[in-house]
Amino acid sequence: MPEPHPLIVPILEEVSFSRVANLRHLKVDHALVTTLVERWRLETHTFHFPTGECTITLEDVAIQLNLRVDGLPVIGPTLYDWEDMCSTYLGIVLVKGESLISSMIKLKWLRENMLELPEEPSQEELHAHCRAYILGLIGGILMLDKTGNKVYLMYLSLLINLRRTRRYSWGSSCLATLYRKMCKAIDVTSRTMGGCASLLQS
Repeated sequence: MPEPHPLIVPILEEVSFSRVANLRHLKVDHALVTTLVERWRLETHTFHFPTGECTITLEDVAIQLNLRVDGLPVIGPTLYDWEDMCSTYLGIVLVKGESLISSMIKLKWLRENMLELPEEPSQEELHAHCRAYILGLIGGILMLDKTGNKVYLMYLSLLINLRRTRRYSWGSSCLATLYRKMCKAIDVTSRTMGGCASLLQS
């Protein structure tokens, strides 16, 4: 994601996504991630090192990403009129096949078509821009799929009311996604991995 617009920075801080926004330029150390995947054990969700076992905990997520690890569960609808929802809450019109694939939106398309903010935006325009930006952070940093180029639109339903957004347990969802992606990555046929790489590198 690009640098956040200065007008949405206070909103990002209010909903606890400002530290995540600072990770947008983090370079992934592929050698380190590969080594950690090799040491990951599916049965215990831990890394096995010569000196013992360790894992990433909810406390690590809370400290490193400043995300809630308690609160409302991060769940949402998987069947919805996504075109209407994006038009209403993001201020952009989706094009099936070009931007919308099933219930996912392409991150590149989202970045390129995010609502531009005028000099004096309305509250609605500001919130639409902020929702799109947070959606990009979720799909690009927190809960990457293995391709790293799409984000599930179910998260948009949790961003409709930005005051309520901070009440969700984004940290536990991020960690659960990383655990699931690590378990899939240990398969010898797997060539890519999703999840929040910054948690593996810090």
